[in-house]
Amino acid sequence: MKAVVYEGPRQVSVKDVPDARIERPTDVLVRITSANICGSDLHMYEGRTDFEPGRWFGHENLGQVVEVGDGVDKVRVGEYVVLPFNIACGHCKNCERQLTNYCLTAQPEPNMAGAAYGFADMGPYGGGQAELLRVPWGDFNCLRLGEDAEERQTDYVMLADIFPTGYHATEMAGVQPGDQTVIYGAGPVGLMAALSATIRGASKVMVVDRQPDRLKLAESIGAIAIDDSKVDPVQAVLDETMGLGADNGCECVGYQAHEPDGQEQADLTMNRLVASVRFTGRIGNVGVFVPQDPGASDELAKQGKLAFDYGMFWFKGQHIGSGQAPVKKYNRQLRDLVAAGKAEPSFIVSHELPLDEAPEAYEHFDKRDDGWTKVVLHPTMAGAGA
Repeated sequence: MKAVVYEGPRQVSVKDVPDARIERPTDVLVRITSANICGSDLHMYEGRTDFEPGRWFGHENLGQVVEVGDGVDKVRVGEYVVLPFNIACGHCKNCERQLTNYCLTAQPEPNMAGAAYGFADMGPYGGGQAELLRVPWGDFNCLRLGEDAEERQTDYVMLADIFPTGYHATEMAGVQPGDQTVIYGAGPVGLMAALSATIRGASKVMVVDRQPDRLKLAESIGAIAIDDSKVDPVQAVLDETMGLGADNGCECVGYQAHEPDGQEQADLTMNRLVASVRFTGRIGNVGVFVPQDPGASDELAKQGKLAFDYGMFWFKGQHIGSGQAPVKKYNRQLRDLVAAGKAEPSFIVSHELPLDEAPEAYEHFDKRDDGWTKVVLHPTMAGAGA
């Protein structure tokens, strides 16, 4: 099968790799029809993780079931399914508590938790930016889709990661009807957090970024765009909230946050959230932070540490929730919102491309080139090879 293979920093190719196949009775084999390029793929693409050359990417996946193992009871050949990026067993202590993002069974390292498709430090599993994908514990991990799945793939594929992740940010932030919510980052996850805050009934959603195309998308769903290359974003939030600060906020950028001049500052968004959110407010952090970052520009960040404004955070009595999203906790209800026409997360999609064009897509997306807001790869699209 063809797959998007990591060759080294900022180098990917589309080449033949061993076919994914049924390995255990509980596996499901999926022919991938849609796979997104994710912002967290860029951390690996840029060489900022220990993702091994020769492995292939892809943790935002949707497709059609082509084979099931003898131990699969529910999922049927021919059905369209979307796969949570979390690979989870469904029966360990964490899975039983809906914390499928920290599955203890799927992660082979005994001192770690959590697994994913095609992702650094999250198990040996192949990614879905490929023609086929093996889904372990298929009955548990496959979310079956309705009759409109094929024509609405660009909506439903967002259920694999970014829509539930954005929703998780608002859940940890405690967004309630009438709240004023600030979101740092208008990438795909930040835009999904803005959409989720709106779905949850926030009266005012403010989105901080500096990319014009992304800010325009935020405005398209009723959010207030704040360009931090032109104004002090903290002051802008205070001005929008009578000087009190937002009721809650979401961090959707992560450890590669940087100033408008391009200088990285890993603590930038977290400290701005502390300053932007009111006393006793809540913060949801889904932007990726890592235990070590050798490629960072300062010594603290190299060790995975932040110069965090803890004194002000403590003084304001704020709360922070953090970590990857437990996709299965949310994906069924979000699927039903999509099916009912109450949510259309595909508004962020800028490009739908065959698999063969992945190298160029990665290059444009990594550079944040204007208009490249979200790329969906279609391995079955004409031009994607045999």
